[in-house]
Amino acid sequence: MSIRIGIVGDFDPGFQPHVATNAALAHVVSAGLCVEAEWLSTLSLDGPSSIDGFHGVWVAPGSPYKNLLGVLSAIRFAREQNVPLLGTCGGFQHIILEYARHVLGFSDAAHAEYDPYASNLFISSLACSLVGRSLPITLKPESFVSTLYGTNAITEQYYCNFGVNPEHVSTLESGPLRIVGSDEEGEVRVVELAEHPFFVGTLYVPQLRSSMTKPHPLILGFVRAAARFASQHSGLANRYVSASQRDSTG
Repeated sequence: MSIRIGIVGDFDPGFQPHVATNAALAHVVSAGLCVEAEWLSTLSLDGPSSIDGFHGVWVAPGSPYKNLLGVLSAIRFAREQNVPLLGTCGGFQHIILEYARHVLGFSDAAHAEYDPYASNLFISSLACSLVGRSLPITLKPESFVSTLYGTNAITEQYYCNFGVNPEHVSTLESGPLRIVGSDEEGEVRVVELAEHPFFVGTLYVPQLRSSMTKPHPLILGFVRAAARFASQHSGLANRYVSASQRDSTG
């Protein structure tokens, strides 16, 4: 069975994390998994039908995206409909933004890369760029992510200049999104959504540490979750749209 993964992002063949994303999905073949990946330009995202037929959604690095609201719509659909979702680097940042807006109720939640002067920044500039740096991360014991790694102590590579605004960490912790990974200074680096088959965001870029002989455990876990979804669902987005239309017409 071919597992269809929609990669949300504006593909740039000269951008290392994008090339690594394609490679990491190819690496899972060594674990007996067959992936059919398709890049979804953010400009093409205009509602749930844009990701109909995909068994998993990967929100790739490369922000600012050309269509912010389209990306948030894709994340929201995956979150609400239990579609496996992985967000790395920019994807992580937009998971936080979507969650703040649509779960915590902060409609003005903003990202500094789009509007550095916004009054309610949930994603702000990092004090020091992490581009190209490999740093240790501590995972919470018994978290979903730690079980995928098989350890609570990991080292991963970054490619970002933005992260969670420290002023909003306690706010984020008030809902079901769990902060399960932090760096040595206690800064948020990994989140996961409780009661979801697979909904994980990492500020680092795990695809940079994947290889054909050793597929990255987080990406392998994501694809396996997508395979389970594929065996259980079909045409989900169309049913979602139909239900929404019925609701709007009473």
